[in-house]
Amino acid sequence: MAIQAPGRSREVALGRALALTGAVVAADQITKAVAVSRLARGEQVNVFFGIDLTSTRNTGVAFGAFAGSQAATLIAVGVALTLLVAWFVRTAARPWLWLPVGLIGGGALGNLADRARSGAVIDFIDPSFWPAFNVADIAVVAGVLGVLYVVEGPRSSIGASARSA
Repeated sequence: MAIQAPGRSREVALGRALALTGAVVAADQITKAVAVSRLARGEQVNVFFGIDLTSTRNTGVAFGAFAGSQAATLIAVGVALTLLVAWFVRTAARPWLWLPVGLIGGGALGNLADRARSGAVIDFIDPSFWPAFNVADIAVVAGVLGVLYVVEGPRSSIGASARSA
């Protein structure tokens, strides 16, 4: 096993988070472009029982909160992203933290790209039991759950015995 120079794991984590952020933005924007090109606004196409593809727009944040207030939405997302990046830069060496942070960053930037372009987020995955969402939303939710797991998840027995000593 190679020994990494101090700070090297931090640089690797930052690079991985940025690469994943870019991949999530690309996947999100490509799927939205396909949805918009194939579905008329408001059109629903059943994929299978309970899941439709529907071309919709969301002017708010999660579940339409702050709908109609573009400034409040941009401020809320901007503050959240700034806090996430600041925290990640400080704790980037934590194993696997780059993964959920990259997901959250990519999801947030994918949805911000929609807002900048058209003032609303394009949603197209529409389960009958849940509000419509998109790939960026999936990434943000998975990222938040991932951060919780990395920060609060299981500890190794070595780490636990060292903390109790």
